[in-house]
Amino acid sequence: MFSVRLAVRLIAPLVLSGALSVLTGCDGLTDDLRPSGDDSRPSVEAGTIGTQVGQQSPDFSVLDTLGVSRGLYDELSTSTGVVLYFNMWCPICDAHASHMRNYVIPNFPTVKFFLVDYVTGSVAASRAAQLSNGFADIETLVDADQTLFDLYQASMGTTIVIDSAGNIVRMNEDYKDGVKLIEILQALP
Repeated sequence: MFSVRLAVRLIAPLVLSGALSVLTGCDGLTDDLRPSGDDSRPSVEAGTIGTQVGQQSPDFSVLDTLGVSRGLYDELSTSTGVVLYFNMWCPICDAHASHMRNYVIPNFPTVKFFLVDYVTGSVAASRAAQLSNGFADIETLVDADQTLFDLYQASMGTTIVIDSAGNIVRMNEDYKDGVKLIEILQALP
């Protein structure tokens, strides 16, 4: 009789062998396993309009969860900077937004912080998500058609800092622990 133990002994080496052949066929894969941390984005000319660090952000206007139109340069006219955090109401985003609320936002009262909801698709749905997740105290932009998401080539957790002149001074793909965000905000003029 053919036992499960025997089947595992026969199949496991084949699976392992197949996995190893796939990995060895992926040229340069080991480089991806140990990233350098270097910024591989192309350099940009300061003062040009674009969405990379060092460029001046294009203006935008989107609704918030109260249905009010919010424009980037309108917000910058009354603040020392704007922080956009791309949020999708998941546990990771909840942890990041909660950390930001408790440890970052209170220390920077002249900076405007916005959660950017790019997943719910409407003002009403975004407002409901904002309230049900306990973030009524953090202004939330409704990116219903993913205009900002596409503009900044964002993903979940993308955090962007724009200074009062409209320059993008920080853009990272994950909020992490807020340390870099705090350093950037402390350096804002």
